[in-house]
Amino acid sequence: MTRRTDALSRERIVEATIEILDTAGESALTLRALTAHLSTGRGALYHHVATKDDLLAAASDGVIGRVLAEVGGHEDPAYAIRALALGIFTAIDGHPWVGSQLARDPGQPAVLQIWTSVGSQLTRLGVTGRARSDAGSALVNYVLGAAAQHAAGARRAPDQAARQEYLQALATKWAGEDPDAAELLRDHDDRAQFLAGVDIFLAGVSALRKPAGSG
Repeated sequence: MTRRTDALSRERIVEATIEILDTAGESALTLRALTAHLSTGRGALYHHVATKDDLLAAASDGVIGRVLAEVGGHEDPAYAIRALALGIFTAIDGHPWVGSQLARDPGQPAVLQIWTSVGSQLTRLGVTGRARSDAGSALVNYVLGAAAQHAAGARRAPDQAARQEYLQALATKWAGEDPDAAELLRDHDDRAQFLAGVDIFLAGVSALRKPAGSG
């Protein structure tokens, strides 16, 4: 292997980590695989990251950071929350390993970034204090849980034909318990249902708003 002679940045390490995770999965991510991918030695990596957990956290932070950068500045906070939720859903759909990683450690940078962004938008909506904390917790848990569940389903049914077969089988199982829900499953759209849940959340948040000018 020809060693690289240019300085290795943290950004390049994160990009390479994402590439490995997207193409080969979490089991393929090792420090040895990453050094080979980057044509470098372990010493260059250790200057930025020390363990596989560090790599996973940094890669998740990179993916989520891009989402937050795209939606954070919108002037309408309700629109920003909806765009943020959809952006995270789409990111986890495209990078299923992100959903698993975010569930591992609530104190990692990516999760803290999401909390901070959601809290900021709720404050702009006029939701403060305990209500802000409760609403933020409800939304973050919904977004991460729904997105991770969708990503898990996508791994079981990677194409449209497999997905339709999976939904039909699931609907058949549900038919005896809840016929209405079973029927809806046959033409289920995860993204549309996810956004409907976000809209329900935003409708509920409107009742928590602190009136403008109140103390």
